[in-house]
Amino acid sequence: MKVACVGGGPAGLYLSILLKRQDPSHDITVHERDPEGSTYGWGVTYWRELLDRLHEHDPESARAVRENSVRWNQGVAHVGDLTTRRPGDEGHGIGRHRFLEILADRARSLGVRLEFEREITPGDLPDADLVVAGDGVGSALRTRHAGYFGTRIKNGRNTYIWLGTTKVFDSFTFAFVETGHGWIWCYGYPYGADRSTCVIECAPETRTGLGLDQGSEAERLALLEKLFAGILDGHPLIGRTSAGAGSDAQWLTFRTLTNRTWHRGNLVLVGDAAHTTHYSIGAGTTLALEDAIALAGALREPAPLPYALDRYERERKKALLPVQSAARYSAQWYENLQRYIHLPPERMFALLGQRHSPLLPYVPPQLYYRIDHAVGQSEALRRLKRWLGPRIARTVHARTLASRG
Repeated sequence: MKVACVGGGPAGLYLSILLKRQDPSHDITVHERDPEGSTYGWGVTYWRELLDRLHEHDPESARAVRENSVRWNQGVAHVGDLTTRRPGDEGHGIGRHRFLEILADRARSLGVRLEFEREITPGDLPDADLVVAGDGVGSALRTRHAGYFGTRIKNGRNTYIWLGTTKVFDSFTFAFVETGHGWIWCYGYPYGADRSTCVIECAPETRTGLGLDQGSEAERLALLEKLFAGILDGHPLIGRTSAGAGSDAQWLTFRTLTNRTWHRGNLVLVGDAAHTTHYSIGAGTTLALEDAIALAGALREPAPLPYALDRYERERKKALLPVQSAARYSAQWYENLQRYIHLPPERMFALLGQRHSPLLPYVPPQLYYRIDHAVGQSEALRRLKRWLGPRIARTVHARTLASRG
C-alpha cells in the first residue's frame, strides 16, 4: 500500500511506524509543512496506561519515550494562601519537540520518508492508496469537505494561554489566584530536568480587567509572573518570543471539534483533525496515538479499504464517548469555578478530581463530596461507581447529541 500522511504530528508519525512494522513493503511518506525541528510547544502529558500500550505496539520507540520523560504521582492545589496535596495516578511529561524527534527518528529507521517544508493542499493531494489527514484542528484537507464530514466546532467560554517556565514542578500543580477582576488559575507540570509547562486560564472579563489583552508579550508575562509568584519561586514564564518562536503567545478559546464521519474515499482523519478534547484532561496526544493504533489495526485485516476505514471510525468513536464526556464536564467545572472555589481546599481539590462526573453539576458540592467520600470507604460501592460512571456518561452524551439534531 502507498500511504501519504499529511502532518508530522504524533498521529501521522506513529501510524507510519506501525504500518512499516506490519509490512515493510508499504510505501509511506509523511509530509510536514514546517521545517524539521521547528515545533513550537512545551511539554505534553500522558499516563502510565499509554506507555504500556506503546510498549505493546513498538517497544523501541516506547523505551525512548520513557527514558526522556519525567514522572509524578501526586497533585498539589494552591488556593490563595492555602495548599493541599493528594496522591494520584502515575503521570508523565515529555517535551513536545523531543517526543516528535523520537518518533521521526524511529520512522526513518524503518524506511519512512519524511518530507519537511512540504505543504499539501486540498487541490494537490499526493498520489496514494490512502491519504491520512493529520494536519490538526485547522485541517485544510478536512475543511475542503467540511459539509461531507459534518464538521462542528464549538468555542469554549474561558480564555487560556500556553506557556513554559524554568520552574520544575515536583507534581501536577494547580494554582488559583483571586484578583479584583475574578479568579485566574494555572495548570503546571514538569516535562524535563529544567522546564515545565504552565497553562493559564481565566474568564474573558478577568483577562481584560487585568489588562492581559494589552501591551507586549514581555509586559503580559511580567504581570502573570507577579500573580503566580507563589508557585514560580522567582522563575520566569516563557512565551513564544522569549523561546525564539518569533511571535507572541496568544490568548485563545478552546475549540471542541467533532465530525459526523471520519473518512471520504481514500482520505481519513486522525488526531485533532478528527476530534479535540479540552486540554484540562490532558488527553490530546494520547488520543492521537490511539487513533494511529486503531487505524493500523484496521488496515492489518485483509479487507477492502472502505471496510477498514469504517471499522477504524466505529472503534474510535465508541472509545471516545466517555473521554469526550469527561472533557466537556471538565471544561464546565472551570467555567463554573465559583461553585467550588470557596469550599475548604481539601474538598475543593477532591471535587476537582471528580470534575468529569456528569452528576456533579446537578448535586450540591458539599453533598456530592460527602457521598463520594462514603463511596471511597466501600469496595462494593467503588466497583458500582466504576461500572455505572461510563454508562451514565454515554447516556448523557448520546442525549446531548440527539438534542442538537
